[in-house]
Amino acid sequence: MKIGVLIKTTAVDFPSVLAASVFLTGCNLRCPYCYNKALVTNNLSSEEGVTFDEVINHLEKRKNVLKGFVISGGEALLSPHLEPLIREAKKLGYKIKIDTNGTLPFLLEKLIQNSELCPDFIAMDVKTSLEKTELLMPFCDNPEQISKIQESIKESIKIISNFPTEKREFRTVLVPPLVNKSDIEKIATLLPKDASWQFAQFRNENCLDATYNDISPYIEKEALELVEHAKTFIPAANLR
Repeated sequence: MKIGVLIKTTAVDFPSVLAASVFLTGCNLRCPYCYNKALVTNNLSSEEGVTFDEVINHLEKRKNVLKGFVISGGEALLSPHLEPLIREAKKLGYKIKIDTNGTLPFLLEKLIQNSELCPDFIAMDVKTSLEKTELLMPFCDNPEQISKIQESIKESIKIISNFPTEKREFRTVLVPPLVNKSDIEKIATLLPKDASWQFAQFRNENCLDATYNDISPYIEKEALELVEHAKTFIPAANLR
């Protein structure tokens, strides 16, 4: 069974650590700008997907070169393969980084509290201000469910904020309909002041919502101005 997509070597996904990354299938959000359609919809082709054993075999072969293993998605915390992957990778001596959208704080807390599964680094995507959460859930018209997701996001930020500063980061993609100066101000109120807040430019290609392919990314000057604005609240804001 294909469980996701493997990036065999990356120097950018795990801060200061040469790593391999696996992007697992399945997600509980439908972010309109997401370009990982096949992952989100569990529709990987046999050519692009990898099996659990193929991931572990790669880690075994490269354990003398790679030091980190990134587990992302989709939403990694939803996957039944998450815990087995962590256990096998840790046996091989890898440091573990987890990427999450922050909507599953109970699973995140469970992971952290287990000494055999606790990651060495956590990155959380804070996609927009809480007021715009419904834009990430076009399949849902239930205000109560949207409110629960908003509370879950706040709870996950609190959980991750208890991690040492050097072992966590928060990430935001500069998608024009989702992130403007006002959204940045609102997100900043949720984050710890010592947060590493990493911004990335929006890619208007292969978006889950095809209308987002027609949205122009911020020009470099605009993106830098937004990140400078973020720095007034969170000094360690940065545009990658």
